Amino acid sequence: MVTTSRRPLPVVADDYCKGCGRCIAACAKHCLSFGHELDPATGLVPIHLDLTDCNGCGLCVEACPEPYGLQAGDPVAFEPEDPAGCLGPRHSTAPEPVEIPGHEVDVASRTPLLVKGTYAAALGALLAGCRHVYGYPITPSTEGAELCARLLPDLGGTFVQAVSEVATVNMLYGAGGAGRRAMTFTSSPGFSLMLEGISYLIGAEVPAVIVNVMRAGPGLGNIGPEQGDVKLVCRGLGHGNTHAIVLAPSTPQEMLDLTMEAFDLAFAYRNPVIVVADGYLGQMTGVVKLPTHAVVPGTPAWAVTGDLGHRANLICSIELSERALEHHNESLCAKYDAMTRATQRSERYHCDDAEILIVAANTPARLAKGAVAELRHGGVAAGLFRPITLWPFPIDDLIPLLPHVRHLVVAEASAGQLEDELRLALSHAGVNPPSISHVRRMGGVLPSSDEVVAHVTSLEEGR
Repeated sequence: MVTTSRRPLPVVADDYCKGCGRCIAACAKHCLSFGHELDPATGLVPIHLDLTDCNGCGLCVEACPEPYGLQAGDPVAFEPEDPAGCLGPRHSTAPEPVEIPGHEVDVASRTPLLVKGTYAAALGALLAGCRHVYGYPITPSTEGAELCARLLPDLGGTFVQAVSEVATVNMLYGAGGAGRRAMTFTSSPGFSLMLEGISYLIGAEVPAVIVNVMRAGPGLGNIGPEQGDVKLVCRGLGHGNTHAIVLAPSTPQEMLDLTMEAFDLAFAYRNPVIVVADGYLGQMTGVVKLPTHAVVPGTPAWAVTGDLGHRANLICSIELSERALEHHNESLCAKYDAMTRATQRSERYHCDDAEILIVAANTPARLAKGAVAELRHGGVAAGLFRPITLWPFPIDDLIPLLPHVRHLVVAEASAGQLEDELRLALSHAGVNPPSISHVRRMGGVLPSSDEVVAHVTSLEEGR
């Protein structure tokens, strides 16, 4: 007696069939044909199956490019929003990745240097352990990249002159994803072109440092100093829920110190950090003291380095499941909250009894400081509040000063972008501020000390 078992016949899963027709071409019995009815769940037209002459050969199932579009036997049920249900659990024989800690080495004491701001930032990056710099000439930040290109080969590092800003920011993604300290120098138009890549860096939680020496705009504008990128660095770092710590130095010394610190913050939060300076500060020469230590960086446990110990890691900014992407955004927002609580920085000058408080950053803060000294000499209780972090705005440092402040004056080289950050921070904090006015210049012109003094004097005369 001979027994035979019938081979399983194909079954179409209408929800997953795209109607591509590959199975139709594979069937020798002509059991399949293009359908004519739209599937309401997918908006596609699945194929039509007639099993009258089907012998269960399975060629149609083999031809189907969709894992569940055409199946042999009973269809497999799964939830499309659960990747594990579609692809199965992810298995790896790689060991659990471990962090290789970095360490500090002493720097021999030496005479202070007389260098311009871009050079100071480059030295800060090298002292922070950065050995991967990518970029291109763009005034007024070019000298920082030039110095790195000159020094990195002797330090075992790499400078690559990228073909574009888009190439640069994606090189930062690659180096940062491997756990390496990487940076670029750019200026306003170049920074604009990097925004998509910065969004990828933030979404994939990849650290990087970007020194943006701002020049006047919009468009190509000119190469004069401006603070017209404040809205970009604080509110416009690409699509999605994107934020980064923004450090605003005001001296060449701070260009070194804050660039060096930017790398620690970038790796502490797995997020890009922006060092934003105006064109004068990038080109300004000043006395710079080197720190007492330099950093020899390690390798984070999360890095994708290509070795066995880290082969299970994944760096990615795409989440096809809506719910999974929502969870990821919630995690990013929690990180932003932690940044906001822990990284607010400011400098205060004659603020304890100030009735007129000037708010300024970068080079305009230096000019405003001179104005405060002159106003104080004339009997006006003026002070300077300088935000060092533009995002998060140091509102927790400002609020305690406000009870005795009659007027806030924002001095800036833009059409109110720093003032917008101040007003937004006050609003979020639920603070009803004193009256606010401003001294603004644009197009490559900075507000002068005399203009600030004249504005405050007019306020006092109008009381």
